This record gives sequence, structure tokens and C-alpha cells, in this order.
Amino acid sequence: MAGAKKKKGPRQITGLQCSVCKAFGYVTEYNKNNEILMKQTKNVSTFPLSKYCKVCQKHTDHKQMKKLK
Repeated sequence: MAGAKKKKGPRQITGLQCSVCKAFGYVTEYNKNNEILMKQTKNVSTFPLSKYCKVCQKHTDHKQMKKLK
């Protein structure tokens, strides 16, 4: 049985943290190349995202916290 292969390419796994209560709630992927291109051309960023926080029990902005390995 073959194990999972390591992903190749510009996709980065990152964690999202609530900006209000600082709870770490989500793990997501984003394309690093697209993020850099958007910042250079349009001066726009994907983050922060509006997500539901279980601790606050409402939708809040979640910022990118750290890159996961």
C-alpha cells in the first residue's frame, strides 16, 4: 500500500486564527504564487477571511497565522 506523496508546487498549508479571541480554528491552503501576484498588481490580499469562530460564536475575520508542514 503506497503512502501519501508529498505535494509539489506553490500550494501552501496555513492556519487561520481569529482576530478577536486569538483562537486557532481552521487549516486551509492557498496558492503562494497567486498571492504574490495579487499584491504586486492589484495591491489586494486574500487574507483576512471572514469565518465562523466557535469560541466567539459569530463570524469574525481570521488572519493567516503560520505555515504548517
